[in-house]
Amino acid sequence: MIQSMSLRLQLLLLQALIICAIVVGTGLVAGALQERHLRDSYLDRMVGVAQSVARLPTILAAFELTNPAEEIQPIAEVIRVASNVTYVVVTDVNGIRYSHPNARLVGALVSTDPSVPLSGEMWVGTQTGTLGESWRVKVPVFSADGAVMGTVSVGILESALHDEFVGELNWLLMALGGSVILGLFGSAWVTSIIRRRIYRLEPRDIASLVESRDTMLHGLSEGIINVDAAGKITLANDAAVSLLGLDGVLLAGLPAREALSPSLLAVLERGEPEGQLVLAGERILVARSASLELDGHTVGAALLIRDHTELHSLLRQMDGAQSLTDGLRAQAHEFANTLHVVSGLLELGSVVEARSFIERVGRGGPLGLRGTDTVMNNPELGALLMVKSSQARELGIRLETAELSNFSTVDAASFSGDLVTVIGNLVDNALEACSAGDRIVLTLATNNEELVVAVEDNGPGIAPHLLPTLFIEGVSSKTAPGPDDASQRLHRRGIGLALVRRVAHRHNGEVSAGRGSLGGAVFTVRLPLASIDSCAKGSR
Repeated sequence: MIQSMSLRLQLLLLQALIICAIVVGTGLVAGALQERHLRDSYLDRMVGVAQSVARLPTILAAFELTNPAEEIQPIAEVIRVASNVTYVVVTDVNGIRYSHPNARLVGALVSTDPSVPLSGEMWVGTQTGTLGESWRVKVPVFSADGAVMGTVSVGILESALHDEFVGELNWLLMALGGSVILGLFGSAWVTSIIRRRIYRLEPRDIASLVESRDTMLHGLSEGIINVDAAGKITLANDAAVSLLGLDGVLLAGLPAREALSPSLLAVLERGEPEGQLVLAGERILVARSASLELDGHTVGAALLIRDHTELHSLLRQMDGAQSLTDGLRAQAHEFANTLHVVSGLLELGSVVEARSFIERVGRGGPLGLRGTDTVMNNPELGALLMVKSSQARELGIRLETAELSNFSTVDAASFSGDLVTVIGNLVDNALEACSAGDRIVLTLATNNEELVVAVEDNGPGIAPHLLPTLFIEGVSSKTAPGPDDASQRLHRRGIGLALVRRVAHRHNGEVSAGRGSLGGAVFTVRLPLASIDSCAKGSR
C-alpha cells in the first residue's frame, strides 16, 4: 500500500505523523507542568492562609472565651472568601470545630485525623472530608507559652482544582491545535519544494534513473568526469579512472585541481567542445569539456576523455606507409632512369663510361640510407628509419645515422617499442624544424650502463627562452593552429617531446636539449640498461 502512494502523499503523512507526535508529547508535558504550577500556587496560598489564621491575635484570644466559635466563625469565613479557598476550619486540641463553611457542623468533631498538627508539625495532603475529597494544609495553633491549643485546616476541593486546570487547558489545546495546522501547511510547502528539487519524480523513477545512469556510465569506454561549481569532482566513471592511470583512487569528492593534470584542468576551465589532445602518462587522450547548466545557471562542467593512443599510432603508421610507398615509387622511377642511361651507354659501346656512371650514382643500403645495417636486425626500428629517410628525401633533407657504438650488443627486442617512440618523435621534430638542404644525424650508442639516443640537425636551433619548458606538454616552438581549426586541434603541437620525456622517466632516464656541433638543435635521451633489462625480464 505504501509503495502505491505517491511521494507527495507519503511525505505529507510522515510529516503529519511526526508533527502530531511532537504536539501530543508537548501537550502532555505542558499539561503536567501546568497542573504542577496550579497546585504549587494553591499550596503557597493555603500555607499562607493557615499560618496567618493560626497567628492572628483575635483567633488566639478567642480560644480563651467560653464560646470561641462565636468569635472565630465569622473571621474564618471572611478569610475563606477573600482567599478563594474551599474552607478554613479552626479546631481545639480535641478536634472540635470552631469554624466551618457549613455552620451546622460547627461544634462537631472533625472527620479526619488531626494528630500531626496537634504534634506541632504542618501536614499537607489529600483527604476526604465532609465537603468531599480536598487538598488541604493543617498547621498547629500555639498558645503564648508555646503549647499546642488547636489546629487550623485550609483546603480546596480536588474537583475545583480540576475545573480550574481544565479551564486553563483549553487555551493550551487551542495553541497546540493551531501549531498542528501551521505544521501541516508547512509540511505541504516543504513537500512541494522537495518535489520541485527532484523534478517531481517518484522514488521508483529516481531509483530507475540511478540504476540506468550507473549502468551506462560504468559501461562506457569513454571517461566522464563531472565537476561542480565549487571545483570538486562529483562523478567519475570507471573508464575515466582507468584512462588517467588512477586505478584504486576515489575521484569523487576530490578537488579537480588536485586530481587532474594541468592540461586536463586547462581544457576543463577553458571549455573545449571540439576536443584537444592531452597526455595522461604515456597515453594520448582526446579531451572535451562543456558547461553544465540548470535553469539558465551554470552549476558545473563535464569533462569527456577518449583514448586516442592506438588511433594516433595507426595514423603515424599510415603516414609512414604512405611516405614509404611514395619513396619506393620515386626510387623506382629514379632507378628506371638510371637503367635507361646505362642501357644507352652500353648500346653506344661506352662501357667505361657506363661503369663510371654506375659508381657515381649508386647508393648502398635500403632506400639510400647509409649506416643502418646494424639496426636491420630490428625490423621495427629498421622500418622506421627507412620511412623517415624517404620522408627526408622528399623534403630535400639528408638523414644520416652516425657510427653505432656497440649497439648490437643490446637486446633490441626488449626496448624496440620505446625506441620507436623516442626516435620517431625526435626525427619528426627535426624534420619539421629543418628545410631543404639541411642535415639530420641520428646516433645510437651503448656502453655498460646506458643506451644513448641523439638526434642532431643544422637547422635554426631552439630559442633559449624555450629550453626550460620545451618538454612540458603543450609547449612548442612551432606555430600553433588557430582557435577555429578543429581538425588541427586534434593534432596539436607539444605532444611528441612530452611523450619522449615520459618514456625516459619511466626507464629512470633523462632527456636534454641544446645546441649541437652542427649548429642546430640536439636532443639526447639516456636510458639506463638496468631499467631495460628489468622491463625485459618482467615481459618474459
